[in-house]
Amino acid sequence: MDAADLDHQARTLSGCIPPLLVSRLLEFGYGEEVECQAGRGEWFCAREWTRLLGDQGRQAEALEVLAPYVATGWWPAARAQAELLESWGRAEEAIALARPYAEAGGPALEFFARLLDRHGCKDEAVVLLSAGIEDWLLATALVDIAEGTGRDEDIAALLAARIPAKHRCDSPWCCRGLDPDTAIGLLAVIRERQGRVDEAIALLHTRHVTSVNNHDQLADLLARHDRIVELRAYAASEHHGHAAQRLAEVLEERGDVEGAIAAYRQPDDSPAQQCHDVVQLAQLLARHGRGDEAIEVMRRLADSPGGAEDWIVDMLCTLYSDQGRAQDGLACLDALKVRRDGEEEWDFLRMRLRLMADCGLLDEAIEQARAHPEGDTWYAAWTISDLLAETGRTEEAVAVLEPHAPANSGSLAGHLIGLGRVKDAVALLQQRKSEPGTPVWTGTFSTEPPF
Repeated sequence: MDAADLDHQARTLSGCIPPLLVSRLLEFGYGEEVECQAGRGEWFCAREWTRLLGDQGRQAEALEVLAPYVATGWWPAARAQAELLESWGRAEEAIALARPYAEAGGPALEFFARLLDRHGCKDEAVVLLSAGIEDWLLATALVDIAEGTGRDEDIAALLAARIPAKHRCDSPWCCRGLDPDTAIGLLAVIRERQGRVDEAIALLHTRHVTSVNNHDQLADLLARHDRIVELRAYAASEHHGHAAQRLAEVLEERGDVEGAIAAYRQPDDSPAQQCHDVVQLAQLLARHGRGDEAIEVMRRLADSPGGAEDWIVDMLCTLYSDQGRAQDGLACLDALKVRRDGEEEWDFLRMRLRLMADCGLLDEAIEQARAHPEGDTWYAAWTISDLLAETGRTEEAVAVLEPHAPANSGSLAGHLIGLGRVKDAVALLQQRKSEPGTPVWTGTFSTEPPF
């Protein structure tokens, strides 16, 4: 094995046994196959097998399995071994193993610093991370680790220096490394834990990008400090809808379901927030046993101009199915089909097939799928096979997938494992396509777009 091959496995999940299918092998009692493949360069088998050996107290055997992977110099393998050593109470060995990799910076340094922090070396971790403040990952770890060290003001100064007086990024590749908005967010974290909440709030109001990964830091801060009046005001102006979502979550946690519903029903001119709020409202209603109301609000969204996007209709059909109203869901799809001049794209037919199966019309659904212009594609085969497998017709599911094996190898291999055809499944997964050479990941991220 070599680092390039391992890196390809981890990045692409191709030409190897991926994590979900390693779990499936173990679920069906094929631990010996996992053990065998772990010794043949299958990274995900090795990772899971060493964890199982460690849980059984067989530490030396676990390290022996990992040894050839670590010997390649590939950081994820070394990290896996360090995590095992730490979990066994052998932190000094974990630190010694990870230290050389940390010199490259990036994720290895972030892991190493947090490892040091967990084992009484907080000051060393802070010194190492302070030198890498221009990296947002390291800066985030630094702010986390520095809590309680008395270094907050020093770190705040480093962060403030990264915030230009008049510049705010308007694209992901505007400022490389630690961008101003991230620096503002981290500085706000420090001010909040210093008890300077008003300063933290004022800082967060200066951001250009307010939401990251569907979370708004300012909304979360206001919620933590029970500043509901301010949160309401912010929710009324924040155009992504994430502040309104946080307000509704707080009210729901307090048992005020009607208040949460009202938070999502505030009028807003932003189409993005209107769509976001409707979807969140439907999920809230469904959680509280009001599925028919959830369907109604989603149906209004789907019927609105431009509202019949595939993901919205998919959620609506799921609600129909969950409420035992598959026939009504089919009627809804019929109406959408009429609006589309009698045409039905595959994504919408896929939803129809699920509802037909709920109505006991699986064979009819499969016939419709095969008659569709896209019925002989790999993704159509995937959908048909799933419908068959869910009703116990696994052999038929395999027959549907086999002509499209390269594109559907994961799904096909999963069914083969369920049928006990483990060798066939492994051989299928390990088929490798020739690819142009790609650089091995060194533990650092590129700063060149696209990201």
